[in-house]
Amino acid sequence: MTSKTPEQSKLQSWFWATRPFSLSAAVAPVLVGSALAMSVVTLDWLLLAVTLTASVAIQIGTNLTDEYSDHRKHGGAGKLLAPHKVIQRGLLSERAVLTGMIIAFGYGIVGGLFIVSQAGWPILVVGIASVAAAYFYAGGPYPLGNLGLGEPVVFLFMGPVMVMASYFVQVKELTWTGFLISLPVAFIVTAILHCNNLRDINEDREVGKRSFAGWLGITPSRWLYGAFLASAYGIIAGLSGTGTIPAWGALGLLPLPFAYDTVRKVFAANDRPAMMVVMVRSAKLHGWTGVMLAAGLAIASF
Repeated sequence: MTSKTPEQSKLQSWFWATRPFSLSAAVAPVLVGSALAMSVVTLDWLLLAVTLTASVAIQIGTNLTDEYSDHRKHGGAGKLLAPHKVIQRGLLSERAVLTGMIIAFGYGIVGGLFIVSQAGWPILVVGIASVAAAYFYAGGPYPLGNLGLGEPVVFLFMGPVMVMASYFVQVKELTWTGFLISLPVAFIVTAILHCNNLRDINEDREVGKRSFAGWLGITPSRWLYGAFLASAYGIIAGLSGTGTIPAWGALGLLPLPFAYDTVRKVFAANDRPAMMVVMVRSAKLHGWTGVMLAAGLAIASF
């Protein structure tokens, strides 16, 4: 069996540091907003590519910020030794992660400025707010994610803000339909974070980190997770059934059996590794639902 070269090992370490299972949170909103725009305009594919890659860069920057700040403050004590805990596992240094964070945010800012040059100043406002939210969610002296504001911030910025901004980049206007179609995306991405906080509920309480899970407790938090997913698919069904979006949008309901099974696993998970599995499944659910919903909107535009 061939051993890995140092370069291969380092590349794999960076792969895990980006938390690839979470990147659907950056991709799905852009695809849904852009697919909705196809019913109004011919897509500018360069703008779509830059929007997508800049969004992923900001998400990676946020993940690296969380890894860096969490290790600096707590040394990873009490945390599940997941693959993305690259500093705690000795795979990457604090300095390397900090450098990666700067590069990721740097590309996100440069990409954002290009989009502003094409779409106008409203995107600049959104971009500044998004970068600030991404940084202060996990970094700074008072991280928002530690103050019980993680779920509202993620719901707002990874749902309505991203979907509507992606639509605006192409169409240069906003609609209520764009807001409504963003809600399923927002509910599922918030479910990912809520699952993470449910997994870490005891450890977060020990270090004073606040979250919905910490406030509600384990059993109510499981029901809240189910409510997030039920809301997402209920909205898709309602929008497609009433003609608010094309009937093809109902393709977003295809992952519903997987969602049901994931909710069952949330109620059955009794330890941190089991909850980690559910969190990864939640991220996949978010990605698949976003892709299917976007595909349905795109098909309807032809």
